[in-house]
Amino acid sequence: MDDDITEEMFIEHVVEQMESTNRDINALALLGIQATAYSNTFIAKEPCRNSPHTGWKFMMEILSGHEKRCHEMFRMEKHVFRELCDTLKGYGLKSTRGIPVEEAVGMFLMTLGHGIGNRMIREQFQHSGETVSRQFSNVLNYMSTFTMEMIKPHDNYNEVPNHIRQNPKYYPYFRDCIGAIDGTHVRASLPVDGQIPYIGRKGYPTQNIMAACDFDMLFTFVWPGWEGCAHDTRIFLNALRDPDLKFPHPPAGKYYLVDAGYPNMKGFLGPYKGERYHLPDFQRGSQPRERIHSYEFDKQVTIVAASMALHNFIRKKAIADIEFQQYDENEDYLPTSGDGNESEYRLTIDDSEMGIIRDKITLELIGR
Repeated sequence: MDDDITEEMFIEHVVEQMESTNRDINALALLGIQATAYSNTFIAKEPCRNSPHTGWKFMMEILSGHEKRCHEMFRMEKHVFRELCDTLKGYGLKSTRGIPVEEAVGMFLMTLGHGIGNRMIREQFQHSGETVSRQFSNVLNYMSTFTMEMIKPHDNYNEVPNHIRQNPKYYPYFRDCIGAIDGTHVRASLPVDGQIPYIGRKGYPTQNIMAACDFDMLFTFVWPGWEGCAHDTRIFLNALRDPDLKFPHPPAGKYYLVDAGYPNMKGFLGPYKGERYHLPDFQRGSQPRERIHSYEFDKQVTIVAASMALHNFIRKKAIADIEFQQYDENEDYLPTSGDGNESEYRLTIDDSEMGIIRDKITLELIGR
């Protein structure tokens, strides 16, 4: 009996030793796996962005190559790109961590101009996603100062715009017109609990943008970031009342053209109520790209304003603005917008003084 008990104890002891050995082996195996993973990740990590065709080489190839390539990549001519970089350097933009200003601006413009994300940019320029994101934000910060300088009137409006004076369709009828005001919507990305105020008639969140432009096709005022459900009149009246916004009010005797979503009041000439002016007959063109949804909303607003400032810069500096060549050749060309801003209802505000001016222009046009 004692021998049997001793044998059982011996067997149990052997089993315990084997289990202990197995645990030690498993622990060692797990430790080996962890060590291998650590080594692969932090010590002997296989390079990912190791192409010899670096971002800087890509930039130099584009800037020393055919003019068309620069426009295709960055939506501007080579001399305009270089002048943009010099302008941003003047605002304080500097090369960082081995990335020249030109390369950082190139990544920024490709993101905006092509609507592509971080993944495609890091492959094209051979940088990590964190580097691409940091450089984009850095350039965007300096674009804020650039935007304030680029989007403002460059005329005192004492003279009749050449576009009006030299066109018998408009002169002398619109000799006192200094520009136009309208709004548009751009899709917005917001947290679910903050989307409702931004959802308008389109059925998805948008930011409502008010803009004024002159006859050189330059923005003279922009105010992005409004809720998609905000009516144009509310935005318009707030812009006129807030001195901090520096809205370019029309001088005495001058006026802006506005659509039916705005009041027909002194300095702002709207259309006759109920008239649609057959705009769909002239609407053509490609749909705008709207790939700014992955950023925080404040950054989305800044991106919209920066894009409009870049438009002004290109219009001023380009020898041939390819994007707007069709407008220069055909003044009746009117492309459609993906998020048109047709008013949901017509306003009842109709200033008698502007109504008289509108009637006078109408009679002159009929009698010519």
